[in-house]
Amino acid sequence: MDINVDGATVFAHTGGSPFDPAQPVLVLIHGAGTDHTFWGLQTRYFSHHGFSVLAVDLPGHGRSDGPALDSIDAIADWLWQVLDTVGARQAALAGHSMGSLIALAAGAKRPENTRALVLVGTAERIAVHEDLLAAGQNNDPTAFDMITDWGFGKPSHLGGHQAPGLWMLGGGRALLATSAPGVLGSDLAACDVYDGAVEAAKKIACPVLLLLGADDRMTPPRTATALAQALAHVETEILPATGHMIMVERPNETIDAIDGFLQRLAA
Repeated sequence: MDINVDGATVFAHTGGSPFDPAQPVLVLIHGAGTDHTFWGLQTRYFSHHGFSVLAVDLPGHGRSDGPALDSIDAIADWLWQVLDTVGARQAALAGHSMGSLIALAAGAKRPENTRALVLVGTAERIAVHEDLLAAGQNNDPTAFDMITDWGFGKPSHLGGHQAPGLWMLGGGRALLATSAPGVLGSDLAACDVYDGAVEAAKKIACPVLLLLGADDRMTPPRTATALAQALAHVETEILPATGHMIMVERPNETIDAIDGFLQRLAA
């Protein structure tokens, strides 16, 4: 689905079902250097189970026009522009890693329009290792290797994807390598300087799910403690033997956790 925002094309995958803003809206927000395909299995599931889904490509990512935006707050403002354009008055926002910061910032900006938040692989501060930050900003391909190595949990390094025939590490690295020059570096820098997560969490009134990986080396579960304490209505689920790339490593468990959370809200 192509959406025109201020003359720029924004792509959002709807999971194979037409987008209808009158239905419950679920927005899926990818992390640094990736695109909507990181949410592929979840997009299709929720689009066929009662939700109108928008798995967005952020500016400069995937099939969306650039340039990439260079701050979490700017991307959060852009996200509401997208939702206003398609006529979505309320939405549940789910984001992974950088996307979780975007979802949190967006929810704090317009709590009256935010039905729920799902923060996947999140932390109160996503500080980026100096070597990774430098590689990303220099368009050095070793940045792809570092993210892939650190991001996937140890079991995923051995294979065993729930969708037969898919190579998690190879696919993840290949996706990062498709990003336009400068995009990954911009994303990593935006994460590294953003320090407003806890203050944003204090403004959130809706229910929030923190979905974390027990073996996440990039945002270990302990780094979400301050967020959990600042949120008024929060549930935390930690998936065992799972790294940072939670939706890819454990797609079925991710679907179950998010679906259960959203169904509890509707009950």
